[in-house]
Amino acid sequence: MADNSDNRGKAENVRNLTDAIRRVRTAEAERSDVVVELRDAERARLEMLADELKGVFADVPAENEQFLFTVAPGLPPRLWIDMTAFVAMGTDRRTYRFLKDTRLGRTIILETANIGDMADTVTHYVAERIIERDRAIEGDWLIKRILRDEGSRRDEVKKALEAASPAAAPAPRFDRRNLGWVVAALLGGILIGVVGLLAYAWIKVPG
Repeated sequence: MADNSDNRGKAENVRNLTDAIRRVRTAEAERSDVVVELRDAERARLEMLADELKGVFADVPAENEQFLFTVAPGLPPRLWIDMTAFVAMGTDRRTYRFLKDTRLGRTIILETANIGDMADTVTHYVAERIIERDRAIEGDWLIKRILRDEGSRRDEVKKALEAASPAAAPAPRFDRRNLGWVVAALLGGILIGVVGLLAYAWIKVPG
């Protein structure tokens, strides 16, 4: 006669394992639902902030492409202002955190639960960035203008010096044909001197 207790034990083991797997899957699904709900709640709050800033975003000149102004999905979701600054929600899912990545690391510009205060801070940040960009453009233009003026002045001074200086006379060319005449004249002078000395000596010496 077979031992039914062993069969019952095996059935209970299988049933218990199946229940355990079901419980694990249920827990994971519940956690996923919680994560999704939290992510959706954070995204909804960031979209509320984006609505508060809609007028500010619209006033930015179209040629200024340094801003993003978009709520990016992810965990956590973020409202990107530009390539280095964004707003995210704190751990309590109610506090706005305005963060910026710098060469010295990530810094917190503002942390508040008041959507109005955060909107004012983001607006001030956008204004500062626009002014910085305008100053950079103006500085580049000024540097180019100074370099162009310096180049024009150097050209004017160079032309003035060239106009005031007389043209350099060409160096005389040495003609070998003149060398023979110089030698002949020198020898002729020596010969005449010798003849003159002999004539003087002939006259002075008594016969």
